[in-house]
Amino acid sequence: MFQATNRLLVAIAVVLMLVSDGVAESFPKQVDELFAPIVTNGSPGFAVLVIKNGQVALKQGYGLADLQAKSPVTSSTNFRLASFTKQFTAMAIMLLAHDGKLSYDDKLERFFPEFPSYGRSITIRQLLTHTSGLPDYEDIYEEKFPGVATGAIPQITDDGVLKLLEQQTKAMFALGTQWHYSNSGYAVLARIVETVSGVPFPDFLKQRIFDPVGMRNTVAFVKGRNEVTHRAFGYRQQQGHWIDSDQSPTSAVLGDGGIYSSIEDLQKWDAALANHTLLSAAEMNVALGAVAVPGGARRNDGTPVQYGFGWFLDPYHRRARMYHDGETSGFRTTIQRFVDERLTIIILSNRREADVDALALKIADLVEAGE
Repeated sequence: MFQATNRLLVAIAVVLMLVSDGVAESFPKQVDELFAPIVTNGSPGFAVLVIKNGQVALKQGYGLADLQAKSPVTSSTNFRLASFTKQFTAMAIMLLAHDGKLSYDDKLERFFPEFPSYGRSITIRQLLTHTSGLPDYEDIYEEKFPGVATGAIPQITDDGVLKLLEQQTKAMFALGTQWHYSNSGYAVLARIVETVSGVPFPDFLKQRIFDPVGMRNTVAFVKGRNEVTHRAFGYRQQQGHWIDSDQSPTSAVLGDGGIYSSIEDLQKWDAALANHTLLSAAEMNVALGAVAVPGGARRNDGTPVQYGFGWFLDPYHRRARMYHDGETSGFRTTIQRFVDERLTIIILSNRREADVDALALKIADLVEAGE
């Protein structure tokens, strides 16, 4: 009798918590129904975190983190974040600006005097906002291995990216005149962090970001140097079967996408952003101003885009948000922060075909409908 009463009280408490957070009682079931058609027995999966008004409305794993070991996705499963990483690289730069060790208007030649003339005047601000015009290192690197299968191409590092860019002779466009999403720029930013701080990029992230906010199991992964605990491995579908797709030639580049983390740790990251743990609100606001270029910033397909320092800033159905997706090899990730609504949705997946952005926005719609 006592145990039954206890269970009832717990159930009532959960319902009251969901209602007080502005989330409908049926919300967890609705999210389950979103993922039910996608995740099958023996398939890679998803880790999903929903935070509303500072409280966890849902923290759930679906599917498997490792198909061979048949280990399930849990809240502590670490996924490769891919370009979700860029907000951490931007934060590292911002912390150095906070320390007075660099300025957003510092030029590339300050850090790398040997850099070719086409890029010496690129500023840190232009690297952060994708307006530098640096060539895409991925395209250049692949061209060095004609006819070689992707899996046989050696992995390149941030330092390798810098050296590759130093071998080029021209930019994609004049500085600050266009917006073009640039993994090259964020690899260079990671090298700037190392040059200014004198500390390897993974160590700087750990010392200045991960440890202070309690992200104990988050790492910028360097094979042979550190380990990813509770690791999810990446997969893709081929002829109806899941095959390994965990690494690519660019997987060792850290500044643009090399961090592994879990929804457990990313809950702490979201709290640090909300509470201005690392930077003041005024310092953080610098990152949340959309870059302006002549004619307006646009994606390759011509659609308008708003971007700050490591964050996309486009509204969703007139709802203000800061967000970033990650996409690489066998991983898809997203963080969607609707700051005015105090709503954060994070989805991490170890399957290449997952449309995590669409799933996150469906969850945002469910939250709005339940309010």
